[in-house]
Amino acid sequence: MDATNQVDEFSPDSSQERWLSYLALTTVVLAVCATLAGFKEGNFSIDSILSQSQAANQWSYYQSKSIKTYLYEMRLDMLAAELETGVQNQTQAQKEFLEKKIADYKREVDRYGTEKNQIMSDAKKFETNRDMAQRRSSSFGISVIFLQMGILLSSIAALMRKKSLWLAGIAIGAFGIVYFADGFFLFLT
Repeated sequence: MDATNQVDEFSPDSSQERWLSYLALTTVVLAVCATLAGFKEGNFSIDSILSQSQAANQWSYYQSKSIKTYLYEMRLDMLAAELETGVQNQTQAQKEFLEKKIADYKREVDRYGTEKNQIMSDAKKFETNRDMAQRRSSSFGISVIFLQMGILLSSIAALMRKKSLWLAGIAIGAFGIVYFADGFFLFLT
């Protein structure tokens, strides 16, 4: 038999060559999406950790402001009691001094209250960012799983020349692409 006329059992004819070309193309698309999804999953995981850390810092700051507020409130109560109980024995200057201190402490309590509200708002924003990053990271993580399964089935289909495995790989990879898109747009629950 002539070497030029000899047909290799593994060389595809034109109909097989066409689906194998599509198989290669879909495998590349799935691999690119899986790579991007892996990077995005990692980025959002880091964002989630950073946001959690920032939220925890804000809540600690809030707690310190609460303690300071409580201390000012205690001192305010003590000064108010001292002003009321010592009215007969106090000079006008002492009364004015206590009244000034009481007014100063009330301003501090009010200031800390305002600051605490802002700190709480910031902490809740960080928690919202954390939750969103976790949600996105989860979608990208699920995407990677389905995309890798699609790549695996497509690879096996190429080795075994089984079109049915490739179609199964496409179907599973499509789930991965849906979750990949969800990582960006959050349209799934």
